[in-house]
Amino acid sequence: MKRIIALALALALAGPAAALAAGQDAAVSVAAPCAVLMEKVTGRVLYARGESEQRAPASVTKVMTLLLAAEAVDSGAISLEDTVTASERASSMGGSQIWLEAGEQMSVSELIKCIAVVSANDCAVALAEHMAGSESAFVERMNARASELGLSGTHFTNCTGLFDDAGHYTCALDIAVMSRELLKHDWIKDYTTIWMDSIRNGEFGLSNTNHLLRSLPGCTGLKTGWTTRAGYCISASAERDGTEYIAVVMGAESSDSRNADVTALIEYAFANWTLCPAADSALPPVRVTGAALDSVQPVVSGDGYVLLELDRARTLERKVELPDSVEAPVSEGQQLGTLTLSSGGEVLCTIPLVALSGLERLGAGGVLLEMLRLLLNLYPSST
Repeated sequence: MKRIIALALALALAGPAAALAAGQDAAVSVAAPCAVLMEKVTGRVLYARGESEQRAPASVTKVMTLLLAAEAVDSGAISLEDTVTASERASSMGGSQIWLEAGEQMSVSELIKCIAVVSANDCAVALAEHMAGSESAFVERMNARASELGLSGTHFTNCTGLFDDAGHYTCALDIAVMSRELLKHDWIKDYTTIWMDSIRNGEFGLSNTNHLLRSLPGCTGLKTGWTTRAGYCISASAERDGTEYIAVVMGAESSDSRNADVTALIEYAFANWTLCPAADSALPPVRVTGAALDSVQPVVSGDGYVLLELDRARTLERKVELPDSVEAPVSEGQQLGTLTLSSGGEVLCTIPLVALSGLERLGAGGVLLEMLRLLLNLYPSST
């Protein structure tokens, strides 16, 4: 039921975004062949071009590597303080690296920092081996997670993106989805927003490969990449006043072009769209008959927010429709009513209002107790 409601809500809100994705390219000037613009909370796509084209992602691969690491930290499977010993294989990686030596030890936190800031391939492999025993086993986890997220256009053969294997590919839309998932772990931005830092007691300097951190207001990351086959790629994010957007570009001709595309997409989003709470006040409880508790609390289905064009948000009207009462049993997530959003007389969407928790029907004994309680309330004892 929850999945059906979520799908219905997504379809209800898809109209303007679908039109833009279908080809209103005049709204934004993007040179790269593949690009996606997504709002983080709702996951709504505001711009898409070549979004499903499968391409080599270069080091943007590490978005999935960092996602698995973040999930492992938050689940308690690993700790940021864990000590990792670099293997011969990890130390042999080329490309962007910090020149780990076999046997050198670093914390998980330091490895994540080096991956996020300088795209260190040696650190990515060391972290993968620490988490899964080998890079190949870690890659299996990457592909399994991609499948769980519904990323049908993605397949990994390594955890770095350094090697442009034929079977190593993804697409701009899939990168946006995995980037959104990574940003749900808010602490990861403690690493992805680092401009300059150091390791090895200050002896080795780090400078972020994402120059948007210095030029794009509110930039929160996320990952750059380049190989000859992939071209210049990036998954970038920026947050202002509580709203965060993700812009993905693949196959750009230069780093400057890549950054210009991302800047154009994100500035377009902030200039034209705003994130609004679906409900602007507390919803009244709905009375329940035949249950131990006399009411259930309705809540807005989904994430509780809608993304609207600024002019529509300024004239937004909300209409709540809830019944006076419902009969038990009530299941968690059961639809109780609707919230209709409109602007200028036009209905924008209708969002289900669902039960926050479930209530079981009273049994025979419970009914008798409830009747007794009502009688005592009607005829209180005298003193």
